[in-house]
Amino acid sequence: MRAQPKASHFIDGAYIEDDAGAPITCIYPATGETLAELHEATPALVDKALAAAKRAGPEWAALSGTERGRILRRAADMMRDENRALSEIETLDTGKPLQETLVADATSGADALEYFGGLAATIAGETFRLPGGDWAYTTRDPLGVCVGIGAWNYPTQIACWKAAPALACGNTMVFKPSETTPLSALRVAEILKEAGLPDGVFNVLQGRGGVGASLVTDPRVAKVSLTGSVPTGQKVYAAAAEGLRHVTMELGGKSPMIVFADADLDRAVSGAILGNFYSSGQVCSNGTRVFVERTCRDAFVDRLRERLKGVVMGDPLDEATNYGPMVSEAQMNIVLGYIEKGVAEGATLAHGGRRANRDGFFVEPTVFTGVTDDMTIAKEEIFGPVLSVLDFDSEDEVIRRANDTPFGLAAGVFTDDIRRAHRVAAAFRAGTCYINHYNAAPVEMPFGGSKMSGVGRENSLAAIEHYTERKTVYVGMGDVEAPF
Repeated sequence: MRAQPKASHFIDGAYIEDDAGAPITCIYPATGETLAELHEATPALVDKALAAAKRAGPEWAALSGTERGRILRRAADMMRDENRALSEIETLDTGKPLQETLVADATSGADALEYFGGLAATIAGETFRLPGGDWAYTTRDPLGVCVGIGAWNYPTQIACWKAAPALACGNTMVFKPSETTPLSALRVAEILKEAGLPDGVFNVLQGRGGVGASLVTDPRVAKVSLTGSVPTGQKVYAAAAEGLRHVTMELGGKSPMIVFADADLDRAVSGAILGNFYSSGQVCSNGTRVFVERTCRDAFVDRLRERLKGVVMGDPLDEATNYGPMVSEAQMNIVLGYIEKGVAEGATLAHGGRRANRDGFFVEPTVFTGVTDDMTIAKEEIFGPVLSVLDFDSEDEVIRRANDTPFGLAAGVFTDDIRRAHRVAAAFRAGTCYINHYNAAPVEMPFGGSKMSGVGRENSLAAIEHYTERKTVYVGMGDVEAPF
């Protein structure tokens, strides 16, 4: 099984290789087989990519928004036409089931390209009438060279979520995918070129943290957008701050999901499955602390365990498979370590809890009950298929406990009381909240966190704020008075 790209990097409109860079081995998580061998970007290639992005910027920004948008929309159509091939790359790269990648990965990337392509022509400032006939106006100017740093769970989507608004606003980008899932961003770059994107506007460099650090600290870079863990975000944010660069940080979380006794049970269980076991739990916004009102706790857990019998664990390339492996052996071992801690600290293992008896990095869907707020599995992000059920008795109590975390990426509430639903959503201290649903992220909706879960927003009109800079122009129409 091979998925070897033409070369490791895509710079200035062309694939390029330099085998002097440290090797990066791409592994198929379902079997442990080697898919591809790539190389990290050398300092010379980092410089080449940044120079290309810097050079391409003025010409790209000089195009009208309509012209830029036309290219992005064409790329979106090409991605949809190529959805199956892109989905297969994503499945090989991440281990996520093809059943999932066909509807959630390249398609959402195409949505972003289409949305921001359509928006590009509307990016404009404001006009203000002032006393005495004077007036002022603002423009939205591109920032310049943007750096995107991706996570390994949604590589195609993340590349497009960062590239689409950046390019629509007239910026250029150097994108570094995760070294764990390096393949799909290269095809995204190739599609953008085929759609008419000028050379140098979108570049892809492979590498680990050292490559990312060299990009973030380069004086040619005006903006950094990262999707990743909180510790990584803290380092990148600090490095970007030295140059007072613009930043968007979409980081991790330990999000709460509250289930009241009046909620539709099956709907709530479906939300818990989406918020814990989709992508085998490897989603930053997952609602892994599931607070269930005590009077319905047993019924909820029983129904959840029954629904988990529907898990089909197998070859991710088989569309009948609905549950895949961890992305890597290292991530699998991290998750298994947290499960051991949960048992050691007194939580009750109600379902799963083991490495699956098969090839690859599979961990069974795991449910803990009897979890308390002070347990490690209730406090730290696991990034795997581990759901913790916590009991509660009152609305005030559960809101306090739900917000008692340094994170604030997402939160959800399931209830049939519409007044309570909005009351609880208003009380959540999180950037993205859900009522009777979980983990939906349409491009029209801002997505991002609060507290330690990040700064800035991706998607929607809000993203334009983070990829442009306002310029204010005052226009004097009459005499200029001065005191002397």
